[in-house]
Amino acid sequence: MPAADLPLPFAQPPAQPLSPSDRGPDAAAPHLILPYAAAENAPAVATPRLDALLALLAEVRRDGAEYDFPIPPHERAVAEVFGLDARAPAWAAVDAAATMPDTPHAWLTPCHLHAGADQVRLDDPAQLQLTLEQAQQLCAILAPWWQEDGLQLQVLTPLLWRVSGAPLAGLRTASLDRVVLRDASLWLPQTQPFQRLHSEAQMLLYNHPFNDKREAQGLPPINGFWLHGAGTLGSRHATPANAAADLIVLDNLRQTALRQHWSAWQQAWQAAEAGPISALLAHVRAGGAAQLTLCGEAQAIHFSVARPGLLQRFKAIFSAKRFADLREQL
Repeated sequence: MPAADLPLPFAQPPAQPLSPSDRGPDAAAPHLILPYAAAENAPAVATPRLDALLALLAEVRRDGAEYDFPIPPHERAVAEVFGLDARAPAWAAVDAAATMPDTPHAWLTPCHLHAGADQVRLDDPAQLQLTLEQAQQLCAILAPWWQEDGLQLQVLTPLLWRVSGAPLAGLRTASLDRVVLRDASLWLPQTQPFQRLHSEAQMLLYNHPFNDKREAQGLPPINGFWLHGAGTLGSRHATPANAAADLIVLDNLRQTALRQHWSAWQQAWQAAEAGPISALLAHVRAGGAAQLTLCGEAQAIHFSVARPGLLQRFKAIFSAKRFADLREQL
């Protein structure tokens, strides 16, 4: 079975053409977001096209937070585009708001938690190789326990379920990206009923025929879940017009960085240079408006097309930023 991707908490919009003539006069500026453009232990990369693009852009602002802030910079950047609270984006409520605008929702990702001497590591959920049919079977096992607390489970994809119900109100959750292959103990559920449901899931699934069958196939058992993207939108929330349609998120950088597959991460950078970055560079050189957000593990740096006067253009030539100079600041 081919390796699965880690789920994104938000829907990735379809790719849009970057040529101004193809997009039309009323199109918004394309916004390219590079998650994990820099990461701890990541090797250096050559970025000539990005450097050329940065020479045409002006830094607008920086969004910084501590290294272990529960929502990473790329999610905060996308949340701003969607008009959500960037520090606690209610991702799971976005698609459900039309029918249940005042109900709290959260994403649930089945997982294997490995308890060590001094940490609880959340193993890569994609390695579970969970199929949609198996996810529905697992949901049928867990759902009665959650229903007792007024919580409904709905399987959307094998690794992304929606939980809905009043007990989620006010629950703050950490992004899945913050805990994959890392110590998850800081953000394990500490409030009821979720702490109890977590313990019940461990006991229920221990030696359960569902997991017995998995282990007989050489697959890791599922012994827990991760809640993320929790919150409510309310009936007055609306995604800004065209904002999401003009968003380009390079998820291959994220997928490879989270797993620390650095050779694959470098290949993802090469593909980004040859594809979206080159296209955005051509778009800007042709006079198009654009936005660029470079994200690391703590900070995001936002850029937009610079339109300075002659003196400012002259200064920019000699103070142009290169990605190699910025990566340590992310």
